[in-house]
Amino acid sequence: MSIIQVKGNVTYPITIDPSVWIFDDRKFPFDSWNKETATGYQTGEEQETLDTERLIREGQIAPPTLKTEKRFEKEKLMNGSFAMKLGTVLKNAEPLESAVQCVFITNTERISVPLDKALDSIVHFSESGKPLQEDGPVHIYFADHSNREQPITGLKELEII
Repeated sequence: MSIIQVKGNVTYPITIDPSVWIFDDRKFPFDSWNKETATGYQTGEEQETLDTERLIREGQIAPPTLKTEKRFEKEKLMNGSFAMKLGTVLKNAEPLESAVQCVFITNTERISVPLDKALDSIVHFSESGKPLQEDGPVHIYFADHSNREQPITGLKELEII
């Protein structure tokens, strides 16, 4: 199933369909977050802009035309791996002031974390331009990279407590 229920201590219980996030402007390349280092972090857009500008300035490629830009953007969507910050989605449900915990309910377990940690977490929803099928619909990574090797998978519901 590719939808996720958000319920509990929220103003608006909502249903999330991660497959439509590919069209959301708040998404970012998952690889840019995955390669984050302790020395600093640039968003994927900033990094791509700098690299493209440098390539044009150094004469390695011709400045893009509108047609090539559209083709490049389409190819990026068709082949890219994307993620989004969970907080941008959870804020639509408007967690109540008394909410302090977020419970990730998966196919096999319930994982409870502080709400602030859940809001800062990263939701990986697309790999190579396709929705995550295996252990999907999303993989949850904490911002501190503590579960980088074993993300939360098989998510069915989010319960705000």
